[in-house]
Amino acid sequence: MSAPNTTFDLSTVFDTVARAVPEREVFVWGGLRLRYREMNARIDGLARHLVQRGLACHGNRGDLAGHVSHQSHLGLYLRNGNEYLESMIAGYRARTVPVNVNYRYVDEELHHLLSDTQVRALVYHAEFAPQVAELRARLPQLEVLIQVADDSGNDLLPGAVDYEEAVRTPPGTAMPVPAGDDLYIICTGGTTGLPKAVLWHQDDIFVRAMGGTPFGSDQPFDSYEQIAEAARDGGDGMRLLMTAPFMHGAAQWSTFHVVTTGGRLVLPADNTRLDWEDALAATAREGVISIPIIGDAMARPMLAALEGGRFDLSGLAAINNGGAPLSPAVRTRLLEALPHVLLLDAVGSSETGIQMNHTSAAAAEADTAVFTPDATTTVVADDLARELPPGGGQGWLATKGRVPQGYLGDEGKTARTFPVIGGRRYSVPGDRAIACADGRIELLGREGLTINSGGEKIFVEEVERAVAAHPEVRDVVVVGRPSERWGDEVVALVELDPADATSDAELLAECAKHIARYKLPKTILRCTGIVRSPAGKADYSWARSYACSARPDAEPEALRP
Repeated sequence: MSAPNTTFDLSTVFDTVARAVPEREVFVWGGLRLRYREMNARIDGLARHLVQRGLACHGNRGDLAGHVSHQSHLGLYLRNGNEYLESMIAGYRARTVPVNVNYRYVDEELHHLLSDTQVRALVYHAEFAPQVAELRARLPQLEVLIQVADDSGNDLLPGAVDYEEAVRTPPGTAMPVPAGDDLYIICTGGTTGLPKAVLWHQDDIFVRAMGGTPFGSDQPFDSYEQIAEAARDGGDGMRLLMTAPFMHGAAQWSTFHVVTTGGRLVLPADNTRLDWEDALAATAREGVISIPIIGDAMARPMLAALEGGRFDLSGLAAINNGGAPLSPAVRTRLLEALPHVLLLDAVGSSETGIQMNHTSAAAAEADTAVFTPDATTTVVADDLARELPPGGGQGWLATKGRVPQGYLGDEGKTARTFPVIGGRRYSVPGDRAIACADGRIELLGREGLTINSGGEKIFVEEVERAVAAHPEVRDVVVVGRPSERWGDEVVALVELDPADATSDAELLAECAKHIARYKLPKTILRCTGIVRSPAGKADYSWARSYACSARPDAEPEALRP
């Protein structure tokens, strides 16, 4: 029997649910249907393989500094599929820390990430074998390669093990016992700089963002038995369509929310691109009740498929948005297309977990940037000396209590981002916010993405929302570029339908309805496409480069594959 107030680890959470509801389906992907007991057995085999290859936890966490890892690291260089979820949990079971690898990275970015995180083992799809072969000679710590077969036709690399062989590793290996202070690592996207590895205790991230606090409650589970009971009593559990890549933190968090209900993950058949026709057909076929999306970039193509009216989505209950804002126009269109659905907007980050949210329904839409915080989310003063009371004005959005241990290998940034205020550790990753008089919080945006123009501080997310309010805007990203007059000027990169004749004046007129005139873009650049990560986050480095080099007749560089 587990004692109340158990510290949780993610491997045992999955194992607990698998033993409670072994015959329930956990994973549906095209023709593949896996039950909890089947996936759990595959996870066991892969975990044994990792332990046999020498990956391990080295001593106890104890009083190690927050930026230090005491465990081996396992890179996951994979597209979506059952292999991602199995490899992630097998890592936890072997007390080896999985590290998410962005499969769109080029050689230099991959080398930085794998070297910086000291990855000793790598699970990768065969399509990436050429990149792995090139990198391994420059990564002496990379000792273990596990290759997942796919349709690429690439042969197994010398010294690599086929994934299906690894998952069939038989019993007989002495296995470690995972602990709640084992690490969970999530690498930030690096859209504004080099990616950073955030270190959490598994117990903290589980309670904070991965289902350890049941939906609709402010009290976390207090034992594994309670998790098992909730899964058994949850009917068929939550059925969720996984639209985002598992390499994205929000996708991992959503996955474990589903698992703790004994629920089912449904994947679109094609894991190389998000085809909303296929995704919505799977939603209807599998009785999906929840779809996560990431901002307008994902919502607009979803709407194009929805508004054709070809799918019976009467069983869909919620659309969950996080990671990027929805513009008011897109939110309205979603609720018009699905008037029976709740639209849930959440705010959070790799450094905080889920912090606050709001809910919209047909004829009852929420304010775009004003949210209800949870009990541990607050706004702290500019000097990080105190929390601001309701109505206390502008400061830093912050979370207290269960927060990360630090950034891997970066003691200075750890101290700056996770300061001690009044004897308690906070996470303050850099978002500006206003403590409203009614207790809610207005989100302004990331300090690192502000534009200082003519002495005024302008938040790019605020301008992006204003531009996106025009119904003909497909996508937009806003950046600053040097200006002799303004210091920096606001530039909007806008994607419209190629046949659309909307003028700059019309776009600016719509903007002026939502933001002050000094915040309006000084230049609007028409683009045939906006570069975003697979999870939908804008690549601001690309956008700044494009804005600074753009000519009147310029076209954006080709989108990354």
